[in-house]
Amino acid sequence: MNHYETVFILTPVLSDVQMKEAVDKFRGILTEAGAEIVNEENWGLRKLCYPIQKKSTGFYQLIEFKANPEVIETLELNYRRDERVIRFLTFKMDKYAMEYAAKRRNVKSAKKED
Repeated sequence: MNHYETVFILTPVLSDVQMKEAVDKFRGILTEAGAEIVNEENWGLRKLCYPIQKKSTGFYQLIEFKANPEVIETLELNYRRDERVIRFLTFKMDKYAMEYAAKRRNVKSAKKED
């Protein structure tokens, strides 16, 4: 199993319920395919660097997971089919990226404890 990280941007016209429903859908696709979700972060509503589909903001979501390579094809196909997703990026993490992600998680958990 390889380590992957995916970030997707959802359209800003969604309500909180619709946004959570979309995230649950993609999380469900991963778990049904046998992926193990390591970390999940909601980055919230952010300004885009340039307009995409005449939108200047979007809801960012990050999911870090372990999966077989076949899972990525299914996940990205569902991203393309869903009208709520305006951009996505999935990449395989190397050992340095995994170390950095672990450090980032540890720093976030330390900040929450303070």
